[in-house]
Amino acid sequence: MTKMYHHLPVEAYTSQEWFDREQRQIFSRSWRCAGLVEDIEGPGHYLSVQAGLNNLFIVMGRDHRLRAFHNICRHRGTQLIRAVGKAQKALTCPYHDWTYDLEGNLISVPDEASEFPNGVDKSCHGLKPASVDVWRGMLFVHPDPDAPTLAEWLGEVDPLLGPHKPEELVEYTEGRNSYEIKANWKIVVENYIDVYHLSHLHSNTLHMYDHAKAEYGWKGPHYHFWEPPSEGYARDLESNLPMPRTIPEPHTGAWVPMLFPGIGIGASEESWNLFIITPLAPDLTRIENRTKLANASDWAFQKQQWKSWSFWKDFGGPKYQGDDTAGADDPMASGDFTTEDTYACEQQQKSLKSPYLEIGPAGVGESPITQHQKAVLNFMQDS
Repeated sequence: MTKMYHHLPVEAYTSQEWFDREQRQIFSRSWRCAGLVEDIEGPGHYLSVQAGLNNLFIVMGRDHRLRAFHNICRHRGTQLIRAVGKAQKALTCPYHDWTYDLEGNLISVPDEASEFPNGVDKSCHGLKPASVDVWRGMLFVHPDPDAPTLAEWLGEVDPLLGPHKPEELVEYTEGRNSYEIKANWKIVVENYIDVYHLSHLHSNTLHMYDHAKAEYGWKGPHYHFWEPPSEGYARDLESNLPMPRTIPEPHTGAWVPMLFPGIGIGASEESWNLFIITPLAPDLTRIENRTKLANASDWAFQKQQWKSWSFWKDFGGPKYQGDDTAGADDPMASGDFTTEDTYACEQQQKSLKSPYLEIGPAGVGESPITQHQKAVLNFMQDS
């Protein structure tokens, strides 16, 4: 059987059985990014998120504490809440009106005498707890209430993830978007951590950074990456930045880590981006992007755009610039690196069906791919 990138078989990217095992053994046993701290503004606010086989929700209690629970009513297992919202004082299941307080305790059941014969204690029927934690302004959940802490999960990679303080930045709401890629989630991750393709697929769209001088590696299952600005960009960096700084001088460069199993961060001198990967099917992946910028005035943004105009006016363009055969819908004529990446991922997924598929020798910059596959295998084998 043809091997895919040395360590995983093709079935790992196409099989429903593999997908189901990953949901059970990877995504049900990992910390999952649920959103940003500002998504839950006060008592009663909540949001839900899928973590492998588990739908979980985070809610702020009346004591202003964040708590996480499994989003299933203790009566018949009906989903208790929808995606995002606010409850006044309690959470009520829509099926039989079992009601829980914001701390997860069962407080009300219709026809209580018949539902709880012989004086059964309602305290035994509270919501099943999960784990919740906050890191750099992001909300994380874990299905296991006794999971290792988020700090333990991140381990030694934390200091290598950049000097940004996203909790002090402001979300650019117009930059928030969600889209689907017709490819396996591992292909999306592998594209993200493939250093080799940066100088090729994105030769026009990301050439403000010096990919040849990138520094990258692994701490546990987590990938870290940093690269400096290119010579032309760095020559007058403070004028060339398209927006006000998000990090103090003299820090420069792009930090683009991937936290296992699918939480990407793309941070530079003037922006911070969250990239959340959610597997939907063996050949379908949802991406959610959120962007944060400096907490600066509109005037500060306008001045910086004026200063940087001369650099950016001739920057970038399509990969095949001037190719008359490229139609308006050709991804390689888009001049957008996300569109380029999506195209590459989807084409790789399509090729997995070919009996002629062979994977050629890997470049040095592709070494993170095999390391990621080892991390996947470690979780799959550790039952």
